[in-house]
Amino acid sequence: MIPVKGYESAKVAVLGLGRSGLTTARSLREGGAEALCWDDNPAAREAAEAEGFACRDLHKGGAFDDVAALITSPGIPHLYPKPNPVIRAAMEAGVPVDNDIGLFFRSFADAEWQMHDQPPRVVAVTGSNGKSTTVALLHHILQEAGRESQLAGNIGRGVLGIDPPGNGGVVVLELSSYQTELARALTPDVAVFTNLSSDHLDRHGGMGGYFAAKRRLFAEGGPDRAVIGIDEDEGLFLAGQLSEGQGDDRVIRISAARKLTGPGWQVFAKKGFLSEYRKGRQAASIDLREMMGLPGAHNHQNACAAYAAARTLGLAPRLIGEAMATFPGLPHRSQTIAEANGVRYVNDSKATNLDSAVKALSAFKNIRWICGGLEKDGGLDALQGQTGNVAKAYVIGREAAGFALQLDVEAEVCTTMAAAVERAMAEAGAGDTVLLAPAAASFDQYDNFEQRGDDFTAEVKKRLGQAGRVD
Repeated sequence: MIPVKGYESAKVAVLGLGRSGLTTARSLREGGAEALCWDDNPAAREAAEAEGFACRDLHKGGAFDDVAALITSPGIPHLYPKPNPVIRAAMEAGVPVDNDIGLFFRSFADAEWQMHDQPPRVVAVTGSNGKSTTVALLHHILQEAGRESQLAGNIGRGVLGIDPPGNGGVVVLELSSYQTELARALTPDVAVFTNLSSDHLDRHGGMGGYFAAKRRLFAEGGPDRAVIGIDEDEGLFLAGQLSEGQGDDRVIRISAARKLTGPGWQVFAKKGFLSEYRKGRQAASIDLREMMGLPGAHNHQNACAAYAAARTLGLAPRLIGEAMATFPGLPHRSQTIAEANGVRYVNDSKATNLDSAVKALSAFKNIRWICGGLEKDGGLDALQGQTGNVAKAYVIGREAAGFALQLDVEAEVCTTMAAAVERAMAEAGAGDTVLLAPAAASFDQYDNFEQRGDDFTAEVKKRLGQAGRVD
C-alpha cells in the first residue's frame, strides 16, 4: 500500500466507497489521516464501518467545516453535466477536491529511494481506445524481461493499493479522462497518449473538454518522455506542443496509419511490421502479423505505444519482440476464444463505441458479426461504409430490429446472444471469423461488457463442445 502523505492528523472526506474509494480510505489511514467516508449506498457504508472507518453524511450542512480535502471516486461527476451535490458543497466551502490518482503522485516518492541504484518509474497511459491493451502489453513485456512491474489505475489494483516498488520497479497505470481531469498532481516519468475519438462528451462538456482532460497528463512540467499517437489531429497537435524541435527525442511519435519520417524518434506499424526510426535511420523491426494477441491495425497501434514506452525504460528491441509474441491478449478485447474447423471465434465485447467496433471490423476477414445492444448517442452513421469485411450481421439487444435497420449489410434480428451465436455458427465456414463487436453498450441485457463477453464465450464453447469440435 502507498501511504498518503501531507494529511497527517487531518480529516479527509472520501466520497464513493467502491474499490478505489475504500483503498483510498485505507491509504489515508496508513498515512496518519482520519478518513470520513460517505456513499449513498447503505451497504457500502456498512462495509466501510466494518473496517473501522467513520461515516459522515456529506450532504448535511457544515459537513466540511473541519475537513482538509475531499477525495472522490472517478465515476462521480465534478463538473459536467453538473457537479454532484457533495462535490459542489465542498467547492463552495473552499475545500480542495482530488482523487486517488492525485494522492498517488503526491505520495509516491519515498526517502528510501535514495538507496536504489535505479529509482522506480511510473508509466501512465491515456487515450480513447487501446489503453487497457497497451498497459497490459507493457506490463507483460516488463515481466518477461525480468523487471518488477505493477499494473494499476483503471485496470489491476487500485493505484494506492500497490506495493511500494523496489529497485528499478515500474508502475504501469491506465488512466481515464475522468481520472486525469481532476487529479491535482500528475507527474509520471513516461506518459502515453494512444488516440482520441468521440466518447464521454456529456461528462466533459464536448470534444474540447474531453481532449483537455486527456492533455492534462502532459501539462504539469511534462513527463521525461512522451509517447504520442499522431493518427488524429489532437495527437499531432499535442506532439507539436511538447516538442522543442524536429530532433527532440523526448517525444516519440507513433502511428498505425503511415510511415513516419524525420530526424526525431518514431515508431510506426505498416503492413503488419512495427518499425523504429531514430535520427532518420531504422533501429528495429518486428513482425506483428502472426501475433494472435495483437490482431488488426488498432492493436498494432497499441503495440507501437507499448514498444515505445518499453524502449524508454531501456529494453532491447529483440527482447520486446519476443515478449510481444507471447502476449495472450486481454479478455473481451479482440480475444480469440476458440478455433475449430477453420472458423475463428473472437470476443471483442469491449467494442462498445463505434470507433472501436470499426477497428475490430477492419482486423478480420469474412466476418460473421454479432452486434447490437444499448445504442449510444449519435446513431450508427459512422458504421456506414465500414462493413466491407462483414458477410452478415446477427443483431442482439432489446432494440435489435431498429439497430439492424441502420446497418448497410445483411442483418438478421436475433435479440439474444444464444440465438445470435447459434445462427452465426450454423452459417460460418472455413476462413470465417465469428466476431462479437457490439458497437453498443451492454446495459439493456447485461450488467457490463464483461458479462456480455462471458455469455458469448460460454455459448460458443457449449456448442463447440456439443459438436466435439473444441480445439
